[in-house]
Amino acid sequence: MSLRPELHQRRRARAIRVGSVVIGGGAPIVVQSMTKTRTSDVRATVAQIKRLERAGCRLVRVAVPGREDALAIREIKKRISIPLIADIHFNPRLAILALEAGADGLRINPGTIGSKDRLKDVVRLAAERSAPIRVGVNSGSLEKDLLARHGQVTAEALVESALRQVRQLEDLGFQEIKISLKAPDIKRTLEAYRLLARSVDYPFHAGITEAGTLLRGSIKSAAGLALLLNEGLADTIRVSLTAPPEREVQVAYEILRSLGLESRGINFISCPGCGRTEVDLRRIAAGVERKLAGLKAGLTVAVMGCPVNGPGEAREADVGVACGRAAGVIFKHGRVVRRVPEPEIVEALVREVVNMAREQGNRAGDISDESEKQ
Repeated sequence: MSLRPELHQRRRARAIRVGSVVIGGGAPIVVQSMTKTRTSDVRATVAQIKRLERAGCRLVRVAVPGREDALAIREIKKRISIPLIADIHFNPRLAILALEAGADGLRINPGTIGSKDRLKDVVRLAAERSAPIRVGVNSGSLEKDLLARHGQVTAEALVESALRQVRQLEDLGFQEIKISLKAPDIKRTLEAYRLLARSVDYPFHAGITEAGTLLRGSIKSAAGLALLLNEGLADTIRVSLTAPPEREVQVAYEILRSLGLESRGINFISCPGCGRTEVDLRRIAAGVERKLAGLKAGLTVAVMGCPVNGPGEAREADVGVACGRAAGVIFKHGRVVRRVPEPEIVEALVREVVNMAREQGNRAGDISDESEKQ
């Protein structure tokens, strides 16, 4: 019996391409993030993007508040492997500089970018460079006339802002478009995407903006994105956290895996522990999770802390351990492999997972650097 959730059929969206990454058109949902460095600091920005690449990020966005940031894109692009999107506000000239420097796409906000006349040269160059444009509407920067007409930031106002910008781009002959509608509350965000889906077939980028710190933001993002994904209303996603951006990517993948929308990477499960637990379960679970963080194999790994339900749950995983008094029994495909003392559990379990990944033809070299420091 499959435990995969029954999701709504994915919304049919036209396909666009950002560099080497296809978005929409039935392509897998893409996880993206944004750097938190000053873009003109090439060394720091590249280092952060490299960490995002290792975490599985497939698109990265960088802020371009000034000329030096736009010009830095040329050097940044030489040192990274994933497509780069330039985030532009207020000054369309910066978009042109970013495209000339090699940006693979643009994000513009209707509330800050201005009229169609200000976009003509940007759109012309984006078309020449095959660089898509994301119309990124944010509740915090909605146009003043829409705020006046609707009285507040409503779902209808967000959609009207997006459609106004989309029509301007279409009038200029440009249709390589992606759209996002972001608000800090889930209800308004969901309503806006539902409304927009009735009007356009462009791919959607989804997320809950200003979601919060690591714990609160992860919970809010999971709740909001699960609803959007359940209704097929997302082609790319970002988890916005007041935390290092690689954590955004990790949370995003966990959301996709929990919904059965992503099979790559380790599906890691562990029990909460209780009064029957006789090992340092938190240390063991954290150690295994950390050491397997970079492994791309599609395997389920279980760390169970008690001898009551633990053996049965560990058997259901590809590789699992059921812990007892100062020791653990390791299972592989439901069969007992061996019993190991508590200090050796992490190392032994990780070794079995890596071996299984090799057996399946997966790249054990994708395991994180921490796993080599046994």
